[in-house]
Amino acid sequence: MTLTAELYGRYVELIYKKTGMWFENHKLYYVEKRLSERMEELNMTCYRDYYQFLKFSNDPAEMELLINRITVNETYFFRDFPQLAGFAEAVLPLMVREKLASGEKKLKIWSAGCSTGEEPYTLAIILLEMLPEPNEWKIEIQATDINTRVLAAARRGYYNSRSVKDVPPEYLERYFTRRLDMYLLNLNVRSMVNFKYLNLMDQKEMKDQVGFDFIFCRNVLIYFSNESRLKVLESYYRSLRSGGYVYLGHSESVGRITEAFKMRRIDGNIVYYKP
Repeated sequence: MTLTAELYGRYVELIYKKTGMWFENHKLYYVEKRLSERMEELNMTCYRDYYQFLKFSNDPAEMELLINRITVNETYFFRDFPQLAGFAEAVLPLMVREKLASGEKKLKIWSAGCSTGEEPYTLAIILLEMLPEPNEWKIEIQATDINTRVLAAARRGYYNSRSVKDVPPEYLERYFTRRLDMYLLNLNVRSMVNFKYLNLMDQKEMKDQVGFDFIFCRNVLIYFSNESRLKVLESYYRSLRSGGYVYLGHSESVGRITEAFKMRRIDGNIVYYKP
């Protein structure tokens, strides 16, 4: 049995209501393949029956399992190096100077849509390298995702050679332990990051996300509808402290979604912050 366009639309609406992610018509084959994989595990052959099961089941675990299959988790350490270099060499030092001037050695960072953990761990390495006396700072890096499977992998901190292909050699030697063709992130980095499940469309949970200096949500909102993107950025605005910064991917634009954030140029880097 094939997935009809009409039933595909129902699945898309159901997933959208749960997650904010919107799958266009050209994603039909991608979604169909992942639905069929899960249905095969359940010994189901009818897409309509599985839809009814998802929609009316009182057990949220099934939707969680499907979300784990359909979310895209393309990531690696030091992804988009120029953007991270701008953060490390221009924006972070500015934030550090402001913090030291106020007598506060504390940084709070949120990696939203963290996938298997490469982004928040990259941020941890950057802080260890760039902060003056990092051991004297209270650092909180929170990493969240809607996919429970990738969160479990992130906590293990065990990566293949592709994940670490852009890690500078000196960092690879300093922060990783090689085991055959795999790389285990050292405990001093892993201990800096707290991973937890979070649906970005859950307004109740999002209200508890407060006081951040930086929010990284790179290459996540491209899977959301315009309405969902606006809701998420409004939540980020509340989550940031005044003077905090938000980072999106290069194909995403804060300014095209909301005017709440202000644009600033720091050493040639364009960044968005909460005034």
